[in-house]
Amino acid sequence: MRKITASLLLCLVTVLVSAQQVNQDSLYMREHYDKFEYRVPMRDGARLFTLVYMPKDKSKNWPILMNRTCYNVSNYGNYKTYGHPSRYLVQDGYILVFQDVRGRYMSDGLFNNMTPNIPGNDPKNKKEVDESSDTWDSIDWMLKNLQGNNGRVGIYGISYPGFYSAASLPDAHPALKAVSPQAPISDFFFDDFHHMGAYLESYTAAFPVFGYQKKDTTREDWFMPEIMRFYGNPAKDGYDFFLRMGPLKNITEKYHSDNFFWQQIIDHPNYDTFWQKRSLLPHLKNIRPAVLTVGGWFDAEDLFGPLHIYKTIEKTTPGARNSIVMGPWGHGDWASERGKSTHNHLYFGDSISTFFQREIERNFFAFHLKDQGVMNLPEAYMFNTGKKEWQKFDTWPPGEIPPVKLYFGENGKLSINQPTDEKAAFEYTSDPAKPVPYTSQTEGLTFTPRNYMSDDQRDASRRPDVLTFETEILGDEVTLAGEILAKLKVSLSTTDADFVVKLIDVYPDDQPNYEHNPKNIVMGGYQQLVRSEVFRGRFRNSFEKPEPFVPGQITDVNVPLQDVLHTFKKGHRIMIQIHSTWFPFIDRNPQQFVENIYKADEKDFIKSTIKVYGSSVIGAGGEQTPKKGF
Repeated sequence: MRKITASLLLCLVTVLVSAQQVNQDSLYMREHYDKFEYRVPMRDGARLFTLVYMPKDKSKNWPILMNRTCYNVSNYGNYKTYGHPSRYLVQDGYILVFQDVRGRYMSDGLFNNMTPNIPGNDPKNKKEVDESSDTWDSIDWMLKNLQGNNGRVGIYGISYPGFYSAASLPDAHPALKAVSPQAPISDFFFDDFHHMGAYLESYTAAFPVFGYQKKDTTREDWFMPEIMRFYGNPAKDGYDFFLRMGPLKNITEKYHSDNFFWQQIIDHPNYDTFWQKRSLLPHLKNIRPAVLTVGGWFDAEDLFGPLHIYKTIEKTTPGARNSIVMGPWGHGDWASERGKSTHNHLYFGDSISTFFQREIERNFFAFHLKDQGVMNLPEAYMFNTGKKEWQKFDTWPPGEIPPVKLYFGENGKLSINQPTDEKAAFEYTSDPAKPVPYTSQTEGLTFTPRNYMSDDQRDASRRPDVLTFETEILGDEVTLAGEILAKLKVSLSTTDADFVVKLIDVYPDDQPNYEHNPKNIVMGGYQQLVRSEVFRGRFRNSFEKPEPFVPGQITDVNVPLQDVLHTFKKGHRIMIQIHSTWFPFIDRNPQQFVENIYKADEKDFIKSTIKVYGSSVIGAGGEQTPKKGF
């Protein structure tokens, strides 16, 4: 049982480090650090378990580098940090601090997912507690009680710890000088457990980790019995497992009837005040610490978070020392190094994670916490996933790369900056009983699939319930840089539907295979997913107040696909796919309007004939996305 839990938690925080390297790092830690454990008091009397590694070298004062987590600090207690922080930061010398957040493992209190921020003009004296106040109190205590600190603090974290890092920014403690939210969650309705309000059914098995309160402080995983409901005998075919499961109400009855987080999800299917209070973005104002936000272009969990945290700070605090790094990684992959930097079947270069750790992250903290080196980090350090190289920009989205518009035409034609027949209509029938798979591979029961973010789309392009448009072979390269927004004009035979839009890079037929490719993977004609998103049609006018469609009425549906930096090379093609199911990554829309999809019955799921009109357009580059709802 313990191995299964450890595997799940390591997946959640993406700590993928070889056993040999872990042992080497552990030996270094034992030689250079002393370990201490504390229970740090908060303003309301709760005590948070805090693990501290102090440098043995007492000849100088050291800055504090902190990681706040809900994933069990005791896992780091045997001088093993599993790449958190990187070996470069460990060897540079910091007071390394790991803290169980409120309500988790050895810390007191109740756990709250995405604890709402409580604004306070005087954060030192505000009475109510949130992640900002807990961070403030922890920093204040450390400055007074950890001897040999230099009075400066940095915070970093990946995934949920990325949220805790970003949550330290509102009303930040004066000693907090550098913050690096990495793959951070910013708003649960648009990222992580949802995408644009649509539920990620692939997250179903993760709810035990976040939906049961512990009874007392513990170093063990108290939610193991619930985890074993899924992983005691895990399904070999996730598609078949969830299709046989049926409507989401069956998940409630069979697995999550006593899970408080699941209950919150099903009680709040719309973007009401419950979710609005949990969004961190409105509180990112007057930011004082330097911020380095990090994300991966192929992050299936938290792509929205890093992009929107960076952009929000840019708009609310124009003078902030605010930078963003986006690399060719899946969720948190920059924390490990496997030599060949790949995602799924694609190769992007050698030692890209090492480059980030050594040349970007290391220098960021050294400059702001130690006054070492020169801070020459650009505003945006972005990896071009088509050219497979780093590019630096003074602003993001960049102004120097012109925007592009894509138009749909007859016979599957996709044109660039050239409108086609606006009166044309393209039709498909979406059947929730036979949903479009999110991947061409058979995958077992997994917590958030990752490889699909760059997967081959040839299987989908051959389905009759998927609209596929592609350009002619490109005579010149085309670069898309910035936001992508699909402005669709659609009509339905029913009263609701989802819309999945994909941007795809079609490789030449003579594209050679990479050395690491399995024999069954053919790169010639590969249809690489570059960017994609789902949009629940009921939220087209308001995420807070969903509306049914009027059958047969042409309606606007805007689908934000997030940002991209990708060059489609000469000899390639650009492809767009549109469909309405994406299973079981995303739950199925019944396709007739019901008040709450989490409570829908089997009979509510019906076929829908959907038309997409030639007056639709996909804009790419610059700022495209309307800010309605978020």
